[in-house]
Amino acid sequence: MNRENWFQASPEGAQALGGVHHYVTKNTQLPSRLIHLVFLRVSQINGCAHCIDLHARDLVKEGMAVDKLLLLPVWDEVAYLFSDQERAALAWAEEVTRVSETHVSDEAYAAAAKAFGPRELVDLTIAIAAMNAFNRMGVSFRLKPAIRE
Repeated sequence: MNRENWFQASPEGAQALGGVHHYVTKNTQLPSRLIHLVFLRVSQINGCAHCIDLHARDLVKEGMAVDKLLLLPVWDEVAYLFSDQERAALAWAEEVTRVSETHVSDEAYAAAAKAFGPRELVDLTIAIAAMNAFNRMGVSFRLKPAIRE
């Protein structure tokens, strides 16, 4: 079944979400590679094909090895491949994305706050929240990945 193109159906809504994305990617002190890593992990958890494709491509463009990229779903098993900050961001992204299961524990907050300053942690959480919103739009309206057979 074809679904509505949400960008066309609600350009103002798409622009509003885009504004949050722009803030996160252009106006924070978070490294671009870290943002895209978090975007990709959140998208994997949520099963958004479009966003998985998009952010995997972004990470490859930024020089991430494909081997490391492929192991992202099991990052905690290969923690040595990821920096301390990447591991902290990925753990926080999983905790926040799975909020209905985790309720974002005090232990998770303390670990994230240890790795990031107050502003960075808020900006990281905004990035996670934004990607969760984009994933829900992408999955709900079956936004296709760029890759074709």
